[in-house]
Amino acid sequence: MIPVILSGGSGTRLWPLSRGQYPKQFLPLVSGQTMIQETLLRLNGLSGLQAPIAVCNEDHRFMMAEQLWEIGSKPASIILEPMGKNTAPAVAMAALSAKSEDDILLILPADHVIADTIAFHEAIAKAELLAQQDLLVTFGIVATAPETGYGYIKASSSQVGEGFKVEAFVEKPDAVTAQRYLESGDYFWNSGMFAFKAGVFLRELETFNPQMLKVCREALAAAKIDLDFTRLDKEIFAACPADSIDYAVMEKSDKVAVIPLDAGWNDVGSWSALWDVTGKDQAGNAIKGDVLTIDTTNSYVHSSNKLVAVIGVKDLVVVETDDAVMVASKERVQDVKGIVDQLKALKRDEAHVHRKVYRPWGHYDVVDIGDRHHTKRIVVKPGAKLSVQKHHHRAEHWVVVKGTAWVNKNGEEILVTENESIYIPVGVVHSLQNPGVIPLEMVEVQSGSYLGEDDIVRYQDNYGRV
Repeated sequence: MIPVILSGGSGTRLWPLSRGQYPKQFLPLVSGQTMIQETLLRLNGLSGLQAPIAVCNEDHRFMMAEQLWEIGSKPASIILEPMGKNTAPAVAMAALSAKSEDDILLILPADHVIADTIAFHEAIAKAELLAQQDLLVTFGIVATAPETGYGYIKASSSQVGEGFKVEAFVEKPDAVTAQRYLESGDYFWNSGMFAFKAGVFLRELETFNPQMLKVCREALAAAKIDLDFTRLDKEIFAACPADSIDYAVMEKSDKVAVIPLDAGWNDVGSWSALWDVTGKDQAGNAIKGDVLTIDTTNSYVHSSNKLVAVIGVKDLVVVETDDAVMVASKERVQDVKGIVDQLKALKRDEAHVHRKVYRPWGHYDVVDIGDRHHTKRIVVKPGAKLSVQKHHHRAEHWVVVKGTAWVNKNGEEILVTENESIYIPVGVVHSLQNPGVIPLEMVEVQSGSYLGEDDIVRYQDNYGRV
């Protein structure tokens, strides 16, 4: 089997931790590992697995590569989507990338929690047997409550192997309908996880959405290979129809079977869902970071940087990051997406990025902002190099705090060590590299009439950025 990791979600309901440029699947929300890392690590112990295929947004490529590297996972390919087109095209790209049409793909969204790994492995083994019979297999979560936030799968009475043929996929129900589904025992929550042969899926997609398959083939044929990255052709892929795998194939095919899965699954789609899967104190509080509580019950409190004190409340979600604080009733956490929509409408950066911004060479943290100055803390990885660039509107003053900087300033090579500084005037072509074996830490003070991140003219870049 080939694990296929789908990492296209934006996780807006977990704002302010999850942002457009740093969504929830790249965060360590439940354990010390990120959700992407957990997705792969929970497969340990399964035999016969091939190297994984990851599909992600082009903007997230370096985070994906680094997080896979951290756990020793060497991907067969990291397919980069220039824009989101939902899950069906993403799965089609993975299927087209398989070496053989008989390879079985194990489709796994990168942002799920599964508590019982043994039960999960047993379900995968059952699904693999059905996939070998040319069935499209989905994993149906054994429902434990009348959830209205999930789609459902209705199993037929026709048993196939240790699963059932699927009678219908149904949309998110109202509370009364969800209770009826739960009581019937015929309905499962739709997990969004699948197993099938690459060729079987592609033939079904060609039957039900030939245009999507045609565009996917063309975008992949025109893709550029860059190390582990497969960069889909942007202009071609833009013409691809956007649709979920459910709508495009699963709901229309007569080859679909469901394997029941009872393994402590949670899609962590909201703060209340994260509270459900997080360890709690005696008062039912899930606490992360530097937090003090008095007379507080059944709440989720997360501190990223500052001391957070909570007194005399219950059933609240309180989340502090370096640039935002969010307080919500646990019953209203689905409305967090509305705050993100407001931020986008106001064109505020907090919708997309954190104060700490990750780059392929390291990261920077904006610590002070004025009308004509920005101050940043910059960390450059050993051996990494920023692009050769210039700025039309700002000058930069760099102070090295730790490590060594190799600076090219208008063609002059300058070594800048700890407690030394260098000034880069407006319009001067420059680059910066860390030649050492420890991280380079600097303070940068920008000054000028315009300090936006788009005031960059790049002449050369090691990471393929424009």
